[in-house]
Amino acid sequence: MSDGDIRVLLVLDLLLSALFSTVVVWGLAFLDLSSFTLRNVATGTILVAVLTYLVVLRQ
Repeated sequence: MSDGDIRVLLVLDLLLSALFSTVVVWGLAFLDLSSFTLRNVATGTILVAVLTYLVVLRQ
């Protein structure tokens, strides 16, 4: 079984992390718990991507 190209995995990780973070930040803004800004989405994306890398991709 092939592990795949790490570059493809990292790009998919970033894209899916950005999508997830956008939804979470939008939900928090909808509930008036946070503001929907690019900084909040970017911070969430970085946190989710790093966490995913450490838990799943790093071997």
